[in-house]
Amino acid sequence: MNIRKQIFELGIKPNDVVLMHSSMKSLGTKLSPAEFIREVMEALTPGGTLLLPALTYESVTFNNPVFSMPDSEPCVGILPKTFYKTAHVVRSMHPTHSVCAWGAKADTLTVNHALDNTPVGPNSPFMLLPDYNGKLLFVGDVLGSCTFMHGIEEIVNTPYVLNKTTTNYTLTDAAGNVSQKDYYTHNFKGWNQEYTRIRDILHHPDIRTGPICAASCTLIDAKKLKTVAIKRFQEDIYAFVSPAF
Repeated sequence: MNIRKQIFELGIKPNDVVLMHSSMKSLGTKLSPAEFIREVMEALTPGGTLLLPALTYESVTFNNPVFSMPDSEPCVGILPKTFYKTAHVVRSMHPTHSVCAWGAKADTLTVNHALDNTPVGPNSPFMLLPDYNGKLLFVGDVLGSCTFMHGIEEIVNTPYVLNKTTTNYTLTDAAGNVSQKDYYTHNFKGWNQEYTRIRDILHHPDIRTGPICAASCTLIDAKKLKTVAIKRFQEDIYAFVSPAF
């Protein structure tokens, strides 16, 4: 099986900027997580950039508001857990919604996340993707976990996305420096997230589907999604959530 060939057929090119949400189980491969990550990295060479969410909302909480860039393990799957410990990978500074990155634009996309006081603000790697013609890759049935959409919800100021008060976090950077900062956190209490509805607002070539190993994958143009999703929110501010009963 030529994994790189499948990656290219899906629409990813060398030198692309790609943020990957992933289910290792869905791949159905004997490759280790590190080996699969290496396949994606090599597909993006010589000048591409790979990003994976390194979210820590399960361990860094209101009751334990302590985050360490080198030590706080991502809670969103084995591939992010492997990636954040990979050589030459850098991490953005955010207590719950950090992103890890490798490649030509890794530093550029992560360095200013510390300026934001919301999870997916304008300086987050997620929301910088459109500026670099970035792509969102979903490996497996994980489109419902599209963190990029939280950034759009912050832009249009949906009534449900952020708590009204801040939480103070203790932060340790990669060099061991400790600081404190207040952040607004996400609050989806009472709502189910319905990001699979993205399929209803995008069309080929802005959204593509295809296999990688045994996984059904989706590739999305981040700039196009931002434009179309903002328009959809203007029509219905609750377009991508449903009430949780």
